[in-house]
Amino acid sequence: MKVCGDCGAPLFFRCPACGADNPTGKNFCGDCGAALTPTVPPQVTAGAGASTSIVARVTERSSLSRAPSSSAERRQLTVMFCDLVGSTALATKLDPEDLRDIIGEYRDSVAAVVRKYGGTISRYIGDGMLILFGHPSAHEDDAERAVRAALEIAAPRNAPGAPPGFELRVRLGLATGLVIVGDLIGSEAAEAQAVLGETPNLAARLQALAEPDGVVIAEDTRRLIGGLFDYENLGAVTLKGFATPVQAWRVLHEGTAESRFEALHPSVLAPLVGREEELARLERSWRRARIGTGQVTLLVGEAGIGKSRLVAALQERIEREPHTCLRYFCSPRHQESALYPFTAQLQRAAGFDREDTPRAKLDKLRVLLSPALPSDEDVAILAELLSIPNGDLDLPVTVTPQQKKERSFAALVRQLETLAQKHPIMVVFEDMQWIDPSSRELLDQTVDRVASLPVLVLITCRPEFQSVWTGKPHVSLLVLNRLDQHAGAALIRSVAGTRTLTTEIVNEIAERTDGVPLFVEELTKAVLETSPEGFARAISFAPLPGLAVPATLHASLMARLDRIGPIAKEVAQVGAAIGREFSYDLLAAIVQRCDNELQAAIDRLINAGLIFGRGEPPDANFLFKHALVQDAAYGTLLRSQRRELHARIAGTLEERLARGIQEQPEILAHHCGHAGLIEKAVSYWQQAGERSKARSAMTEAIVQMRRALDLLSHLPDTPGRQGTETDLQLALGGALIAAKGHAAEETGGAYARARCLCESLNDMPNLLKALWGEFVHYHVRGETDRSHRIAEDLLDLAGRQNDTAILVAGHRAVGDSWLHRGQLALARSHLERGLALYDPEQQRSLTTLFAENARVAMLSFLSLTCGLLGFADQARVQSSDALSEARESSQPISLAFALSVACRLHFVLDDADMVGRRAEELVALTTEQGFAFFLAMGTAYRGWTLAEAGDAEAGVDLLRRGIEGFQASGAAWTLPFYLAQLAAAEAKAARFETGLGQLSDALALTEKLGVRWFEAELHRRRGELMLAARAGAEVEAETEFRHAIAIARQQEAKLWELRSAVSLARLWHGQDKVDEARGLLAPVYGWFSEGFDIRDLKESKALLQDLWVSTRGTLP
Repeated sequence: MKVCGDCGAPLFFRCPACGADNPTGKNFCGDCGAALTPTVPPQVTAGAGASTSIVARVTERSSLSRAPSSSAERRQLTVMFCDLVGSTALATKLDPEDLRDIIGEYRDSVAAVVRKYGGTISRYIGDGMLILFGHPSAHEDDAERAVRAALEIAAPRNAPGAPPGFELRVRLGLATGLVIVGDLIGSEAAEAQAVLGETPNLAARLQALAEPDGVVIAEDTRRLIGGLFDYENLGAVTLKGFATPVQAWRVLHEGTAESRFEALHPSVLAPLVGREEELARLERSWRRARIGTGQVTLLVGEAGIGKSRLVAALQERIEREPHTCLRYFCSPRHQESALYPFTAQLQRAAGFDREDTPRAKLDKLRVLLSPALPSDEDVAILAELLSIPNGDLDLPVTVTPQQKKERSFAALVRQLETLAQKHPIMVVFEDMQWIDPSSRELLDQTVDRVASLPVLVLITCRPEFQSVWTGKPHVSLLVLNRLDQHAGAALIRSVAGTRTLTTEIVNEIAERTDGVPLFVEELTKAVLETSPEGFARAISFAPLPGLAVPATLHASLMARLDRIGPIAKEVAQVGAAIGREFSYDLLAAIVQRCDNELQAAIDRLINAGLIFGRGEPPDANFLFKHALVQDAAYGTLLRSQRRELHARIAGTLEERLARGIQEQPEILAHHCGHAGLIEKAVSYWQQAGERSKARSAMTEAIVQMRRALDLLSHLPDTPGRQGTETDLQLALGGALIAAKGHAAEETGGAYARARCLCESLNDMPNLLKALWGEFVHYHVRGETDRSHRIAEDLLDLAGRQNDTAILVAGHRAVGDSWLHRGQLALARSHLERGLALYDPEQQRSLTTLFAENARVAMLSFLSLTCGLLGFADQARVQSSDALSEARESSQPISLAFALSVACRLHFVLDDADMVGRRAEELVALTTEQGFAFFLAMGTAYRGWTLAEAGDAEAGVDLLRRGIEGFQASGAAWTLPFYLAQLAAAEAKAARFETGLGQLSDALALTEKLGVRWFEAELHRRRGELMLAARAGAEVEAETEFRHAIAIARQQEAKLWELRSAVSLARLWHGQDKVDEARGLLAPVYGWFSEGFDIRDLKESKALLQDLWVSTRGTLP
């Protein structure tokens, strides 16, 4: 740095932000606009250059007292920059000591005004001041305070000791925004109130726009203070260092309008007022439920409207009545944790302690469940749900994950049913908008079941939650509206308790809170929690001068956090990082303060109404009063602090895991991810996803694996990372098949990405799996040429790798492909070879990747192939075997697959009764599991069976719904088949031309897609429908029948050949071409050696007899 040769003062100042050199006397960097802090030499000698050195000397830290700040934090502040006008000219006219005194008086007067309005002087920069409003203590009206202070500072004033007529004049700029503020260095006291961010730079740049004694503010500040002041619009101004023009306003003087805040924050308990009608409705529902007519009420309202308080009021009303209350809480951090509200309720109700052994937990669980007289199996099921080893109560190893899920649901419902036999029950389900899919599924069952039980279910939710229950007769909706002025005032006085508030203050609070109970409560508490002196002033004057009365709930919470003290605030921040709920032992491990300090801090948090506590340390647990309280505390932490806290939390949880204490991998993943421990987070999310898949919680599994993939993208692109991503993409593909279908874009994307990675890594085993995924994706989408090439590539590579497990998949893929392309003999060959190679042990590791069990799939497709080839008995046996194996497996998706193909087989065999039975089971299973793709198929089959049974209109409606769902999944490969079903249903409704149109569409799709297994039957059906729809259509129909026979013979599809021959022979019989008819039909019928009980063979036999009688007169 260059300095003056006479006095040692710096000639240039280096900008701390960009490093550019700036001439002495400049307050801001000429390159980037950042504020400049000149370096003061340790000794300055007065002399000829005294004016510069004196100005430099007065940049030292002022003696204005500040509230201490233990560390830096993120906050929204209003920042003021105040600059003295003409200080350089003044220095040429005054003795340095006189200048020092004048500047000192100027600083003292500004400091007094700043103090008056609750601000803090952060630092002096030359003859300017950087002033903060909102730190270290927040106020609801900090922006307003800052502008009032600015106007007062800008008022003209005389300076004692200054030349006659000289006035101190200033320029002021204000801006509001997010900053980092506090002790940014930790070693220099001068940095204790430092502030970083764009906001102080903006305030300084706006100051330069102001005239002497003028105040210029940014748009964000003006928006906060609204019409409290009158302004001059300066328009969008260009400021150095800012990429885009900035809207600026000159403050002229105080106005008349007042700002309002919005009620947009979550609900908390508050004294109940103004809810008499709503409470009466709930009481009526309780009385109906109590006599055995179960009721479900949805309490719907915006955050903070008082839903939970209304529930509590009902509990208070019925407190002395014999009843049981069960409370469940959903959590935004547990939306991917299956059955979280139920497991959490069981753990709380059982009173599990940190040091409990598995036996102790099991004993506590038995005690909890004892009133319901549970069976040993129920105890075992619920113990496993809570991850409690239970020795001789272990479930049989043959119980599949899906069966465990079903039994868990049944056990929980049985507990409710048994308890309801003893006393009426109130079930409270809070924050339904955050429920996990598995809990939603169980609650769906519960809502239906309680209709005939003495149970009242109260469900609180926000308006965005979509309910499917409101149409049920025992379900009602109760929407909570805002309180009126009278009720708001009553609530304010209720919160104030024995302390008196003036009418003016009550009216002010009621006006600002807009009738939202949480806003009313928080704003009133903010007034009550001020110092006694401040409170005394508040009850004497209105509207609330100088009080921390929040303009928004966020500001209110920040004000309350500031007041509880640094240690309690630190504890709140740590608790917030842990989660909505946190335990004393985990908190103590992270905070690392002595028990007395920690307990005192917790007491302050409880007394301040920020958290609830249960139990005694070290087994105590705590809950933030509401999620926004947690968010407010967490939001003050710097990113570096958050990372450190999450790392310590994750480390502690991992230590527990090492000691055998069960921890949810998704919770560890959450903390590791926020700690920047990406590799660990990826691993834990992957574990969580695999665990969810094993429990058939596919929705949760997809979310968890996608989170792993998102984090993985932040790691260096190494072979190790690519290998992990490959595993995740393959597993994700399997989950997506189950949840969204084979043809979904996401499914194809997962397998395509996996294939790309495998080719890059030369990972042949996983490449084969990725090829399988791509095959099934394109196959179901109807891109048959592409899928067939992939299938043959898969089979070829598997053979070269000598990988039997993948070879099975290859034969399955090629067989499946040939079947749908109409090459039945080739299909049968490959499917039988795949089954011959199948080894359950080898295939087990691939089951989750291929979604459904490979043997189930091959048996299913082989059954359809054999049915088409004319071997109906073999086909039905194979289908039955596939269903049996699917039922014994642990995969609902395998059963759904087997049922869907069984429906298709029995449709082909023209067995409507069997199609109906399989379709009913398929719809029930896929509705429960959320398998939209297979549900669409089941819906279509049900529609066809309805039409066959005589209800054509209902059948058509269901068929259309099924086809729409099928197409929505991206699937196309069997769409011609479903269009043929729809055509048949339309024909049942005598809409023959509509049906013909459907068949024409089906044939066009067949040609486009190359899916030809049903092509012969489409032509036959079109011929039959032509005869039904049009007189004189015999020639056209005969052409269709002949075409169908030709295609069937080319495909060796004996069933289609027989059916088409029957249609043509029946037409010829009516035309007296009896010999031709017998000559066509007899050889085909004679080929069959089994399946004589199916409809086609029965009709063929009957027609041949009719033809014989027509020529010979009697039967042979």
